[in-house]
Amino acid sequence: MMITASYAAVLALVFVGLSVRTIRLRRQAQVAIGDGGDKRLARAARVHANFAEYVPLALLLIYFVEEGGAPTLAVHALCTLLLGGRLLHAWGVSQPREDFRFRVAGMAMTFAAIVLAALGLLYSAITA
Repeated sequence: MMITASYAAVLALVFVGLSVRTIRLRRQAQVAIGDGGDKRLARAARVHANFAEYVPLALLLIYFVEEGGAPTLAVHALCTLLLGGRLLHAWGVSQPREDFRFRVAGMAMTFAAIVLAALGLLYSAITA
């Protein structure tokens, strides 16, 4: 479990960074709820929310994979896919002139981590 826990700690720090950025933009725009029409705030809030939507499920699945006895390299690969995907997505969506390649690659990597972990767990369940 220590592999997933280590990546979870790094992802938690990224989440706090995204949170602080969103809070700062809210203060600058003087907006408590929503985005008040501020495009930078809208992007920051979506990056933050998207992170919060995908990371918990992915980490939970990867944790189960690790606890199920998956090879260390496989767990690192899943965690690296997730971390890299979330960083690419955050970078891409945060840009005022968005380069969709970062967003698409980030989501593809995130989905790959989730799907591979889920398939690994299903395979383990079927063959147990």
